[in-house]
Amino acid sequence: MARAKKTITIHVRDDREKEEFLKEVQRLRLPAFIYVHGKLNDLKVNVQGTKDEIREALRKIREIHNRVKAKLYPDRRGFYHYTVDDLLREAGASVSTPILVKTLELLGESVELRENELVTSLPWDDAVKLVEKLGEVLSEVALSTTRQIREVVLPVAVVYDLDPDEVMDKLVELGLAEWKEDKFKYELVKNKEQALEELLKALKGEEDEDRGHQA
Repeated sequence: MARAKKTITIHVRDDREKEEFLKEVQRLRLPAFIYVHGKLNDLKVNVQGTKDEIREALRKIREIHNRVKAKLYPDRRGFYHYTVDDLLREAGASVSTPILVKTLELLGESVELRENELVTSLPWDDAVKLVEKLGEVLSEVALSTTRQIREVVLPVAVVYDLDPDEVMDKLVELGLAEWKEDKFKYELVKNKEQALEELLKALKGEEDEDRGHQA
């Protein structure tokens, strides 16, 4: 099949957008040959291959650029759009989506999940740091917890800056979780929504008490 060549220009606002775009393009696995030449706020993208290969490559490149802009810049409502997969890959962590969504909610951020896309008020860089922190906490408790209790422990530990072991001890103290000797794991006694609600209420009570002593 005849080979062809096509060149398009991608306009970027700043170096950050340029870096993110180039990083994503490097991850592409396409039969077409892609060469990118950057200067100032323009990127010249040369694509070589068959007509079908070029068409597919250009579609992917435009898709990548739209994704990069959506995660770096807020929309008219002030929200950022990024996929959960991109976020986990960038942070190098494997945190579950329910944990991530609940953490954002506890932080007071707006968050909406559309299939695999997060629409949130939290900027991309802050979201990456948040997932990195969640990943660190997960590595500490993964072997001693069930999936359900992690959905309570991780968000609370990160948002309140607590040691995850402290959070689990508090859950046990409140009668919301117990240690299963036969499984070597902590498990929730109540459902996760109820456990989280009661745990947060107890933590708020402690905060109020501390403030009362300081007054």
